[in-house]
Formats: sequence, C-alpha cells, structure tokens
Amino acid sequence: MKPSRDISRLIEIMAALRDRDTGCPWDIEQDFKSIAPYTIEEAYEVADAIQRGDRDDLRDELGDLLLQVVYHARMAEEEGSFSFGDVVEAVTRKMIRRHPHVFGDEDARSAGMAKGMWEIIKAEERAEKHAARIARGLPPEDHGAGYLDGIPLVQPALTRALKIQQKAARVGFDWKEAAPILDKIEEEISELREAIASSDTLHVAEEYGDTLFALVNFGRHLELDPEEALRRTNDKFRDRFHYIETKLAAQGRALGSATLDEMEELWQEAKTGILKDRDAL
Repeated sequence: MKPSRDISRLIEIMAALRDRDTGCPWDIEQDFKSIAPYTIEEAYEVADAIQRGDRDDLRDELGDLLLQVVYHARMAEEEGSFSFGDVVEAVTRKMIRRHPHVFGDEDARSAGMAKGMWEIIKAEERAEKHAARIARGLPPEDHGAGYLDGIPLVQPALTRALKIQQKAARVGFDWKEAAPILDKIEEEISELREAIASSDTLHVAEEYGDTLFALVNFGRHLELDPEEALRRTNDKFRDRFHYIETKLAAQGRALGSATLDEMEELWQEAKTGILKDRDAL
C-alpha cells in the first residue's frame, strides 16, 4: 500500500489496522475511551506547532489529528453507528446552515449575519438533535437545560472559563470595560488571604478558583487567550530555568547544590539576557 493525498487511502489504512484477522493487535484492542486521550494530546500538539511557527510540524500534527478522526469514525462504523462519510456530511451541513450570509439565497446573503443569529441557529440544532434522540427512543443528552450547559466539560479549565464568560457576555452579562475587573481581582485576592488565614482547605481552593476566573475575565477584555498566555509564561519559565541549569553545569555544579539566592541571581541574569535578545529583534 502506497501513501496518497486522497483521504480514502487513510480510511483504507485504518480499516486494515482494525481488521480482526490481519490487523495490528494494538489498534484492534482500542476503543473510544482508550483513544480519547490521544485525540486530546494530538490537538495540543497542533497548537504547539502553531505556537512555535513550525509549518512542517504543523503539517505532520494536523495529519495525526486527522488520523484520530478517522480512527473514531472507523470504530463507529464497526459498531454500525456512523461512518467517516457521515462525519463529513454532518459538518458540511452544519457549516452551510450556520453561514446563511455566505451559502444562503440572495436575500440571506444580502442581509448578512444578523447579531445573535449564530446562537439562534445552534439552539435550533440542539432542539432538532433532542427531538431526533427522542424519536429513536434514546434518552435526551445529559447536558442540562441551562444557557451555559452546552459548553463541554472536557475542555481545559481555563479555556472553559473563557467560553463560559464569552457566552454570558452575548446576553449582556459582562463588564463594560476591563478596568473594574482589576478591582474584582483585588477583591478575590483579599478573600483568598482570608481563606488562607482560616486554614479551611476547601475555602482556599474555592477562593483560588475565583481569583483564576477573574484573571481569565480580565484577559478576555484585553483580547488575550488564557491558555496561550500561560503557555508563553511556561516557556519563559522553562527557558530561564534552563539558563540557571546551564550556568551551574558550566561550574561543575548540580541544581540541588545552589542556594536560592544563587539561583535568583542567575534568574535575574536570564531575564536581562532575554530582554536584550528582544531588543535586538
């Protein structure tokens, strides 16, 4: 079997890997739950390639992510639920329906995308999906009936906080500007200090979460994505810590042999070096 630019070849490869008689033992024993963590991991690796600006890696990681879609679709086809073609049909139907200003008739295209129309269309889709499940004798999806209940629980907590805030903002539940949120952050920090003083672990965790939620909200008003911002900080910390490690190694010393003051001094050197590098750009 040769590589191909045709998606049908990838579907054939997955079918061969899952063949009960001649396929790969590891692939055969997998199910939706066992594969799900790999799907999430591949999505993060796509984001990482984008963050690094590495287009070769991005091409490869997008392929790995596409493989996950084909994998799940193949398992669904084996059990008689749906096929890859059904997945493609469903998403094309959804995109056409949600963009009447692009794919609709002349009147719809002329009118443009009315404010709130996206949410109206999604609400219609949810109602139709609910009715279809009932018609098939299936229980309704356990997503609750609230306005915010459709936001997936499996999303990273920072991203989910952002999605919750964005959705609440669409119906007017939002700060009008960023500045007052700083006061809210200070209020949450004060409450966190009180919780720490009380030695109530659950209360501390609650107030810590409230502080994080307020910080996400502040970033949203500055048009900053919390996951992206935190990834950048993680990378920055890693680079500076590696500087400390490298400097100590050059002295023939291990990380554990340095005092906090010595590491802090090297940390400040790393910060200065990074700032100089930025100025040179």
